[in-house]
Amino acid sequence: MKNQQINTGSLITHLVCSKCNAHFDHQSIQTFSTCCNVPLSAEYDLSNQTIKAINIEDYSMWRYQFVLPVLDSINIISLNEGFTPITQLKKLSNQLSINSLYLKDEAVNPTGSFKARGLSMGVSKAKELGIKRMVIPTAGNAGGAMSAYCAKAGIEATVIMPKHTADTLKEECRLYGADLIQMDGLIDACGKKAREIAASTGAFDMSTMKEPYRLEGKKTLGYEIAEQFNWEIPDIIVYPAGGGTGLIGIWKAFKELIAMNAIKGPLPKMVLVQSIECSPMVHLFNEGQLPHNYAPKSSAAFGLAVPYPFATAMMLSVLKESNGIALTVTEKEMEAGVEAIAKIEGLLLSPEGAATYVATQQLLKTGWAKNTDKILLVNTGSWYKYR
Repeated sequence: MKNQQINTGSLITHLVCSKCNAHFDHQSIQTFSTCCNVPLSAEYDLSNQTIKAINIEDYSMWRYQFVLPVLDSINIISLNEGFTPITQLKKLSNQLSINSLYLKDEAVNPTGSFKARGLSMGVSKAKELGIKRMVIPTAGNAGGAMSAYCAKAGIEATVIMPKHTADTLKEECRLYGADLIQMDGLIDACGKKAREIAASTGAFDMSTMKEPYRLEGKKTLGYEIAEQFNWEIPDIIVYPAGGGTGLIGIWKAFKELIAMNAIKGPLPKMVLVQSIECSPMVHLFNEGQLPHNYAPKSSAAFGLAVPYPFATAMMLSVLKESNGIALTVTEKEMEAGVEAIAKIEGLLLSPEGAATYVATQQLLKTGWAKNTDKILLVNTGSWYKYR
């Protein structure tokens, strides 16, 4: 892969350890930092660069190719993911007595969730690096997304998910031609199995934040948010986080945009939302450690049931830098939130998406958020995939 021609305009220079800043070669296959056992992050040469390099004729996440890691456009595996709509929730705003409430709706992505962004990028870069087989542990949506992009790329896919996952999520993997393995327990058990398969077969492990490129796909969320708000970012962004790639990616995008003078501060406060049934980041944010009796359970919001995320330090850093907060919602609150939004706004959100609405109610009730704040909720997936 050395000396590959760059025709995408990518400004990538290297990968960096998220703890000690050690450099890694972006033209070789990489997983996570071997020096500190933490995620790697892609770095770009943004000196003398402006946001005018956006390809305004491309209405997908690939309009931002110059700050994405794929070097040769022949390797881009796309199903037209990204550039999802932002909708003003006027009726909910009135009900909550606030001025500005918006929704970024990732349900309209290919395969029905925000996972399409990360897996489009991850599979594209895997193709560029010559990877022939991939394995992924998933709570549901990531497995279907990887299966779809691997099908288009001609890469073998193995998906490992909990047995209790909705049948729709299992069937889509099969339809895309992936090998499906079901496990007892949560995604941590699936992750262990993925590591075993990777070690025994040579398949590349696409576990969340244990490779550097899914993050680059997810960060396009942040670029779109900035562009769709005409470079005037909301005051608060409420995000449902499991593995945290989206939360970290949005923040990474904002910092890159600042480096290009495309936006100016202050940056938004980032709010991380989890189910009370599985809330490791809320414990770590509030208490600095997991409780001795920590016993994570499954959730109707499959994407939030990540008991031991790999990128905890990066998520905590985002919350600290943004003066943000982490909080929980109950399963009943999420269920009621889905129904309320459907009846008031005509939108069927995923349980994760509904969790952001419930969290916003909490923030307003406690005074953490003001009724004059411009608040953006992120719906990460389609309600129809949870049947």
